[in-house]
Order: sequence, then structure tokens, then C-alpha cells
Amino acid sequence: MTMENYIRAIAGAFILGSLALGHLVSPYFYLFTAFVGLNLLQSAFTGLCPMENILEKVFKIPRQ
Repeated sequence: MTMENYIRAIAGAFILGSLALGHLVSPYFYLFTAFVGLNLLQSAFTGLCPMENILEKVFKIPRQ
């Protein structure tokens, strides 16, 4: 898998997880959903993605 695929999979899992937690536990978890969405949006315009840096450093996944 490429770095982009990892980031998309993680973002999707975070969104689905926070939506489930927002429904089952507390509506405040919807704020995490909004944070992930805003991060994806700013990443599209700036090219800066914190998750990419984390994956590169922790798991040694090379950038493309």
C-alpha cells in the first residue's frame, strides 16, 4: 500500500469510529469527526499532513 492509501484508510476509520462513538457515547465525539474532516481539507490545499509525518517516523513508511 502507498502512503496515500494508508492515510485514507486511517482517516476513514477515524471518521466511522468517531461517528459511532458520537451516537453511542456522547455527541462531543462529533467534534473529533469535524477535526479529521478539517485536517483532510487543509491537507488538500497545503500538502501538510500530520498523519503522514507520524506514519513516516513511527512505521518507516516511505513517501512517494
